[in-house]
Amino acid sequence: MARPRVRLVVTADDFGYCPRRDEGIVEAFLAGAVTSVSLLVNGSAAGSAAELARRHRIPTGLHANLSEGRPVGPARHGASSLIGSEGFFLGKMGFRRAVAAGEVILSQVREELEAQLSRFRELLGRDPTHVDGHQHVHVLPGVCWVFAEALQACGVRFTRLPLERGVDGCAWLEAPARDFAGALEQDASAAIGPFVHHGLRWTDVFVGLSTCGRHLSAHRVTEALTRALDGTPAGQAVTAELMVHPGYPSVPPVGGCGEGPDAFSCSSDRLHELRVLTAPVLRAQLARDGVQLCTLEELDCKRPGEGSTSKATQETFLEPSPP
Repeated sequence: MARPRVRLVVTADDFGYCPRRDEGIVEAFLAGAVTSVSLLVNGSAAGSAAELARRHRIPTGLHANLSEGRPVGPARHGASSLIGSEGFFLGKMGFRRAVAAGEVILSQVREELEAQLSRFRELLGRDPTHVDGHQHVHVLPGVCWVFAEALQACGVRFTRLPLERGVDGCAWLEAPARDFAGALEQDASAAIGPFVHHGLRWTDVFVGLSTCGRHLSAHRVTEALTRALDGTPAGQAVTAELMVHPGYPSVPPVGGCGEGPDAFSCSSDRLHELRVLTAPVLRAQLARDGVQLCTLEELDCKRPGEGSTSKATQETFLEPSPP
């Protein structure tokens, strides 16, 4: 049966979180299972991760972090709406609550994003290939405007739009994960306008919420792509991103972004993802389905408006709006 022609970017998040995580990510890249990484510049192993990226020529973007660990910008020196009393970011849900309550000063968000972009350049000697958000903070209301403005100002074009079709019907996910995905869908949909206005690009479809951790399998990845591509004409060229978190589990106290590694990083889910990605089954299935693994740079030749697959992504590759 004829299928859409899919070019898939496989992005490993949290590069720089800890040496053991980074070891697994590099292993997956060298095996051809990961094509891109997102670096946490406030991660405890950011420096050694940058060296690995240079040594192995890994396409590396910035994993903008406003929710975990210590800031790298002015907020680290004193009081800020971005941090709690102990000098750490407010956490995945704490930051979201603060944004919803109007307690986050957006100019401070801009300062922190600019500081992280600057730190990335210090570590890698170049601009990032893309910028996305740790725990998807970049699509939150208000934050998405500041995020898009900062990327446009520094000339970064690619980001991530974490809209995955059909996650609410994935019965294997725990209720909190489905609830988070539902809230994320609303935020990501609302972020399309600011992203388009500032000329950002992203892949036509995104998957990874339904396949995170122990839920990752060749079957579920292909199932998620099938859901995302439903209704796409056969033979049409489509771009996609698969978000993954492989690695060897962190061993406390090593790792993290200033507070030590979290339970997610210490769990065996990291090793499970690494084994699924590097085993031949997944890549063989993707090849049978006509899915070609590639990097974001290889997608940059995509023409505006090409390959749109849904209303949510129909403006994915519009040219930047005039000033």
